[in-house]
Amino acid sequence: MASTSPPRMVATQEEMKEAKLDVGHRDWCAHLAIPLNKCRRQEFYLPWKCEHERHVYDKCQYQEYKRRVELAKAKHAQKKK
Repeated sequence: MASTSPPRMVATQEEMKEAKLDVGHRDWCAHLAIPLNKCRRQEFYLPWKCEHERHVYDKCQYQEYKRRVELAKAKHAQKKK
C-alpha cells in the first residue's frame, strides 16, 4: 500500500525554471526530470541512452500515480459513510 502523504518537493522553482522544465512536469518527480532532460539533450534524444535516468523517473511517476489512486479510494470510501 502506497503512502498517502505527499512527498517532499526536492527541486526548487528556480532550478526548474533554469532547467526550462515544462509546467506540466513540475511535479514531485521534477528533481528526476531535470537530469533526464539534460542527458537527453546531451545524447541527442537517442532512445538507448539515458535508460537509467528514464527508469528512475518513470518509477517516481508510477509511485506518485499509486499515491493518488490511494487518495481517491480513501476519499471515495469516506463519501460512502
